[in-house]
Formats: sequence, C-alpha cells, structure tokens
Amino acid sequence: MAKYIHYNNPYSEELQEVIKGLETTPGVCIFIDVINSTGDKFDNPDKRWIRKLNNTFNFISFINNFPDFVVKGIGDELMLYLPDTDFGTESAFQNYYSLLSEIYATMDNLHHHPVKDIFYECKVALHYCTDVYNITFFEGVNDYYGTDIDLSARLMGKARGNRIVLSESFYKKVNDDLRKLNLNIADTVINEISKTYIEDFKGVPYPVEFRKIDLQ
Repeated sequence: MAKYIHYNNPYSEELQEVIKGLETTPGVCIFIDVINSTGDKFDNPDKRWIRKLNNTFNFISFINNFPDFVVKGIGDELMLYLPDTDFGTESAFQNYYSLLSEIYATMDNLHHHPVKDIFYECKVALHYCTDVYNITFFEGVNDYYGTDIDLSARLMGKARGNRIVLSESFYKKVNDDLRKLNLNIADTVINEISKTYIEDFKGVPYPVEFRKIDLQ
C-alpha cells in the first residue's frame, strides 16, 4: 500500500526524513482511453454510452481480473500500474511480452468484432518506469507519482483509436523476454511494432523515444 504523505507543517523536518527514505517502485504504467464516448453522451439522450462503456470495459478482461492495478480513472481514461514485484504472480502477466500480447489481442478482438455499435475503440500507452514512488496524499488511496508517470501521460498524446504506443524502455523489456523465451520475432506481436520515433514532450527535458502499433 502507498505511503501516506500528510504533514500540516509546510517545513516539516519529519517529512524531509520520510522523503529521503523513499524507495522507487519500478514497473509498467498503462493508460487506456476509450474513443468518442464524450460525443455519445451529448448526442444520445437514451444514455447508450453507459451500455457501451460497460461492454468495452468488460471486454478488456485484464482490467476486471486485476482491479488492484487500477490506480486512477479520469473520465473514460484509466491509469494502471503494475509493479515489477507483481510480474509472475498472476497468470496473465508472467512477463512484459505476455502483457503486451494480452493488450494487443484484446484491442485486435475489439477492432475486428463483427458488431460495431456496442463497443468503443480504445487507445493505449505503455511505459516501463524506474522513477516512480508508491505514495499518496489522500489516506486510504493507492497511488503512484514520479517523472515516469508524467512521461507515460505524455506518451498518451501520441495514441489514437486502435493504436498502442510503447516507450523504448518498455520495448527493450519485451525484447529481453523474447530472447529469454527463444521466440521468433516474425511469429509474435513484435513484428507489428513500428520503427523508433523521437520527439520532445512538454515538460520533459530530453528527447523521448517511442514506438507504436497500429491495428489493421
């Protein structure tokens, strides 16, 4: 559970000691957003968007199977955080490669579902994080903060419907898994990943490398 940060004294020496003692929580940050639900809310007074959101989130089964990983919900966008210590403890997340494969398969099934008007399209961003702290400023709430959480959110700006954006650091973790598993790239989702893109993101003091998968 997150370390609760709450000190009334803005110059608290005790808080300074707590900050010095914090350790990072490496893992994978995932942002998932559904597309066009805002327009549905305004355009359809019968509230069909509730049914479509229900169907979409139920279809993304790993969200429902592992609710402890869901950290934040902002409108129709979700943030999940999977600490490294949880990989291998759940059958769906044995490694980074299986995580990416699960997300790709889910989005591909959504994209090619024969009934088109009962689901929303989704977009996803994934980033392997090292500068993240399991802290919260609200009692009883699990949360994560750090530069890599902010960077994950910036990557989401490069996503769109039926696209997965992944940072170069996450891509390297997936490639490491492929070597360990002795898998042929041609037979995996890795074969669908683009070349490396490099861009400057607002507030990030260095160029960021990322890749993408556009579902066909």
